[in-house]
Amino acid sequence: MLEIRDVNKTYGTRQVLTDVNFDVAPGRMTGFVGGNGAGKTTTMRIILGVLNTNTGTVTLDGHRLTPEDRRRFGYMPEERGLYPKMKVEEQLVYLARLHGYTTEAARRNAGDLIERLGLGERRNDAVESLSLGNQQRAQIAAALVHDPEVLILDEPFSGLDPLAVDVVVGVLKDRALSGAPVLFSSHQLDIVERLCDDLVIIAGGTIRANGSREALRAEHSRLRYELITSGDAGWLREAPGITVVDFDGGFALFDADSEAAAQDVLRTAVSRGDVATFAPQRPTLAEIFKEVIK
Repeated sequence: MLEIRDVNKTYGTRQVLTDVNFDVAPGRMTGFVGGNGAGKTTTMRIILGVLNTNTGTVTLDGHRLTPEDRRRFGYMPEERGLYPKMKVEEQLVYLARLHGYTTEAARRNAGDLIERLGLGERRNDAVESLSLGNQQRAQIAAALVHDPEVLILDEPFSGLDPLAVDVVVGVLKDRALSGAPVLFSSHQLDIVERLCDDLVIIAGGTIRANGSREALRAEHSRLRYELITSGDAGWLREAPGITVVDFDGGFALFDADSEAAAQDVLRTAVSRGDVATFAPQRPTLAEIFKEVIK
């Protein structure tokens, strides 16, 4: 378990992190989201030891992180961090060797990642000659080539097309399933919602929401329902305790003041004709994000 506790950070008189607390659990994907300047990258750099805290601690399995612990981390910065003129495979082997792998083991790890990430035809190309998307895949491979026990990824999906995203998601999920805590930031909330087990939302240097994806969706849920009927659902506008959010003929999206009001709608709809759909609507991550950073 990676634990961030009461972390504060200032630059001069500017407070950039205030009492930041959250966990990254082993075997789980934790999405870390926030707007530009919210404090994501600063927090990640503190976890990695690149920056010091003013106060607060970062621990792994109950003990403070040491430089040796951090050698077992895999990190992917938002900025490109590879040697541009080195060939892809050559670079990955070099990075694995820096972590103590034999040449044979380094080549095996590099080769496996190159194939899994769809870089097989580019293994002997210089990094600078790759497209931005393939450079991103190579950057992800560099973070994984030494079999890290903890993964910290800053915007890993930036520049990737949808097919590449699916490939990378598969690789990262496998890493989490092996037991590694995985923390990743992203502005692409649809990907975060699909991928994360747990979610941390930061704004203005403070944590605004923190918990499992489903727990946060339940916490921020309202009594919103979708109704699809064979007839015209315009009568909903006059139903007591109901606020229509969207409407189009037999389709309606509405908020209810209570469960009883929602059940009254269902009974009325059934009495008026066939009901194809009556279902509660859970908030999306984008909706939760907008709500908690207000």
